[in-house]
Amino acid sequence: MSSLRRGRATVAANANRHDFIDARVLARLSGLGLHARIPMLGSVSGRHRSPIRGSSLEFAEYRKYVPGDDTRRMDWRAWGRSDRFYIKEFEADTNLRLCLIVDTSGSLNFAVNGTTKLDYMKSLAGTLAYLTSHQGDAVGLYCAGQSFHTEIRPKRNAAHLRVVLDQLAALQAAGETGLAQSLHEAAESIGQRALVVVVSDLYIEPEMLNRCFQHLRYRKHDVVVFHLLDQSEVDFNFDRPTRFLDLEGGAPIMADPSLIGQQYQQAITGYLADLGTVMRDAAVDYHRVNLSDPVDEVLARFLVGRKPKTKK
Repeated sequence: MSSLRRGRATVAANANRHDFIDARVLARLSGLGLHARIPMLGSVSGRHRSPIRGSSLEFAEYRKYVPGDDTRRMDWRAWGRSDRFYIKEFEADTNLRLCLIVDTSGSLNFAVNGTTKLDYMKSLAGTLAYLTSHQGDAVGLYCAGQSFHTEIRPKRNAAHLRVVLDQLAALQAAGETGLAQSLHEAAESIGQRALVVVVSDLYIEPEMLNRCFQHLRYRKHDVVVFHLLDQSEVDFNFDRPTRFLDLEGGAPIMADPSLIGQQYQQAITGYLADLGTVMRDAAVDYHRVNLSDPVDEVLARFLVGRKPKTKK
């Protein structure tokens, strides 16, 4: 009886530790799979297309027969039409590797109506990790911050998912961002093509981000960005002198919005325009997120947008 009570206590503790994942959100998203936009590589058979030619699944193309080819893959109809031997090639499927790169800098302590960016990041990243693991794919986690600079390589089992979720639960936001360094390190250390999902408020110079994303794309990764930038950060709706805190450790600033408001608006508009250019040039799947946006709606739009189009 005591062991049963201990087991129940362990389950309850795990549930409390992972309370950033909402079972209702999981239920709403359960029918939507996560798909890569580019072919994946791997040795495990799965639902995602691989660039490696195989002998199963979906037809890819014809190529001319060469001695030694498997004659069972010969297309005799093509031979009848052209009097030449052609082999059918197919695209093998493989498993997806999801690499979550999460920003843990102090700016993620920014809150709207009691919800911090860190809270939102944990919910979004944790939900995506859970969905990916439960469709049989691998999940990894990279934490980009001074206090938490962590690398958990992708694996595809329930025990590993708990490791990822436990690490997410333990995250705290502090100090300056280590995102740029983490992105470059991930580009070098992730050995095979992966779906790289970045969750950050991107308080980094666009040109620096451009080099990071181009590095990831050069390594053939499929890159997604969830940009946590609340509308209140864009609007700058202050009407009296205000003390502004630097959440990443800089000195506070006392400023009059009537004097700096226009300059701020010009700066944020220019930043977002430059950021948009970076995302387009690097072919990044970009999603800007307000903290008031329901996580299930954000992820539903993302997942539906990646669903492969059916061939007519």
